[in-house]
Amino acid sequence: MTTTPTEADVTCVGDIAFADARQLLAGHGLLLHHVAAGEPIPGSYWGEPEAGIIGSNVYVRDDTPVHSMLHEACHLIVLPPERRALVHTDATDSVAEEDATCYLQIVLAGQLPDVGSARLMADMDAWGYTYRLGSTQAWFEQDAEDAKAWLLERGLPVA
Repeated sequence: MTTTPTEADVTCVGDIAFADARQLLAGHGLLLHHVAAGEPIPGSYWGEPEAGIIGSNVYVRDDTPVHSMLHEACHLIVLPPERRALVHTDATDSVAEEDATCYLQIVLAGQLPDVGSARLMADMDAWGYTYRLGSTQAWFEQDAEDAKAWLLERGLPVA
């Protein structure tokens, strides 16, 4: 039997302190909601166990990958409040916003106890994120200047 990255290799919300994740997202004006096991995740673009977003709300279950929680949250963080309020499930179709979201999720993972940026980048690779340089870490360190500049222009954290 083969296992998916969620089952074998990827840090999930149930592996970390939910209060830490809730506090991190609250610092960016977001509310983190815990969905019971087996229940549908509201606003999940990719379907369970992926995180869902509606307005300033992020929805997760214990089996939701942390990288998914952070990615969807960062989609909301990079949006101005008037656009954030309109989000339901799908946050953007902008390549610049997507790149900024990926960069920011790595930065925020560094502020999340029991995760860290290195672990999140490994999880992103295990899950199937792809970058020109072959890994999330290589992209982050060598090819993400545009994403970093995008975040800096908007006063968002880059370290």
